[in-house]
Amino acid sequence: MSYQLKPWHEIPIGSIVTEAGSSKINHTGSWRMLRPVLNTDKCTHCLICWIFCPDNSIPVTPQERFETDFEYCKGCGICATECPYDALEMVPEMEIKLKELEELG
Repeated sequence: MSYQLKPWHEIPIGSIVTEAGSSKINHTGSWRMLRPVLNTDKCTHCLICWIFCPDNSIPVTPQERFETDFEYCKGCGICATECPYDALEMVPEMEIKLKELEELG
Protein backbone atom coordinates (compact mmCIF):
# COMPACT_ATOMS: atom_id res chain seq x y z
CA MET A 1 0.00 0.00 0.00
CA SER A 2 1.44 3.33 -1.06
CA TYR A 3 0.88 6.33 1.16
CA GLN A 4 1.70 9.97 0.51
CA LEU A 5 2.01 12.48 3.33
CA LYS A 6 -0.46 15.36 3.19
CA PRO A 7 0.79 18.94 3.16
CA TRP A 8 0.33 20.82 6.43
CA HIS A 9 -2.71 22.79 5.23
CA GLU A 10 -4.65 19.57 4.47
CA ILE A 11 -4.14 18.04 7.94
CA PRO A 12 -7.15 18.46 10.27
CA ILE A 13 -6.68 20.64 13.34
CA GLY A 14 -5.41 18.55 16.24
CA SER A 15 -3.71 16.03 13.94
CA ILE A 16 -6.80 13.82 13.97
CA VAL A 17 -6.39 10.63 11.94
CA THR A 18 -9.58 10.48 9.87
CA GLU A 19 -8.88 7.50 7.61
CA ALA A 20 -10.20 4.27 9.14
CA GLY A 21 -7.69 1.45 9.30
CA SER A 22 -4.70 3.73 8.78
CA SER A 23 -3.00 3.05 12.11
CA LYS A 24 -0.33 0.84 10.54
CA ILE A 25 0.78 3.57 8.12
CA ASN A 26 0.66 6.45 10.62
CA HIS A 27 3.76 6.20 12.79
CA THR A 28 2.29 8.18 15.68
CA GLY A 29 5.31 7.61 17.95
CA SER A 30 6.78 10.95 16.94
CA TRP A 31 3.89 12.70 18.73
CA ARG A 32 4.81 11.21 22.08
CA MET A 33 5.71 13.45 25.04
CA LEU A 34 5.56 10.65 27.62
CA ARG A 35 6.83 7.08 27.21
CA PRO A 36 5.49 4.04 29.08
CA VAL A 37 8.43 2.32 30.76
CA LEU A 38 7.77 -1.29 31.78
CA ASN A 39 8.97 -2.60 35.13
CA THR A 40 9.35 -6.30 34.31
CA ASP A 41 9.58 -7.21 38.00
CA LYS A 42 6.04 -5.90 38.59
CA CYS A 43 4.51 -7.12 35.30
CA THR A 44 2.40 -10.27 35.65
CA HIS A 45 1.57 -10.45 31.91
CA CYS A 46 -2.14 -10.02 32.62
CA LEU A 47 -2.35 -8.25 29.22
CA ILE A 48 -4.77 -5.58 30.46
CA CYS A 49 -2.46 -2.92 28.98
CA TRP A 50 -2.78 -4.65 25.60
CA ILE A 51 -6.58 -4.73 25.84
CA PHE A 52 -6.79 -0.97 26.47
CA CYS A 53 -4.05 0.25 24.11
CA PRO A 54 -5.80 2.28 21.38
CA ASP A 55 -2.78 2.08 19.07
CA ASN A 56 -2.15 -1.68 19.10
CA SER A 57 1.43 -0.86 20.06
CA ILE A 58 1.91 -3.61 22.66
CA PRO A 59 2.99 -6.88 21.05
CA VAL A 60 1.87 -9.99 22.95
CA THR A 61 1.56 -13.75 22.74
CA PRO A 62 -1.29 -15.45 24.61
CA GLN A 63 0.93 -15.64 27.70
CA GLU A 64 3.36 -12.73 27.54
CA ARG A 65 3.63 -8.97 27.01
CA PHE A 66 6.65 -7.61 25.16
CA GLU A 67 8.25 -4.17 24.98
CA THR A 68 6.04 -1.44 23.52
CA ASP A 69 6.38 -0.69 19.81
CA PHE A 70 7.41 2.96 20.03
CA GLU A 71 6.83 3.57 16.30
CA TYR A 72 3.10 3.56 17.10
CA CYS A 73 2.84 4.41 20.82
CA LYS A 74 1.74 8.03 21.13
CA GLY A 75 2.18 8.12 24.91
CA CYS A 76 -1.46 8.50 25.91
CA GLY A 77 -0.84 6.68 29.21
CA ILE A 78 -3.95 4.51 29.11
CA CYS A 79 -1.80 1.40 29.57
CA ALA A 80 -0.21 2.82 32.74
CA THR A 81 -3.55 3.98 34.11
CA GLU A 82 -5.20 0.60 33.56
CA CYS A 83 -2.32 -1.57 34.83
CA PRO A 84 -3.49 -3.04 38.16
CA TYR A 85 0.11 -3.82 39.18
CA ASP A 86 1.67 -0.37 38.52
CA ALA A 87 4.14 -2.04 36.15
CA LEU A 88 4.14 0.93 33.78
CA GLU A 89 5.46 4.39 34.53
CA MET A 90 4.97 7.33 32.19
CA VAL A 91 8.36 9.03 31.81
CA PRO A 92 8.97 12.26 29.85
CA GLU A 93 10.33 11.36 26.41
CA MET A 94 13.01 14.05 26.71
CA GLU A 95 14.47 12.37 29.83
CA ILE A 96 14.83 9.10 27.93
CA LYS A 97 16.38 10.80 24.89
CA LEU A 98 18.91 12.64 27.09
CA LYS A 99 19.81 9.41 28.88
CA GLU A 100 20.33 7.66 25.52
CA LEU A 101 22.63 10.49 24.39
CA GLU A 102 24.66 10.28 27.63
CA GLU A 103 25.11 6.52 27.13
CA LEU A 104 26.39 7.10 23.59
CA GLY A 105 29.02 9.48 24.48
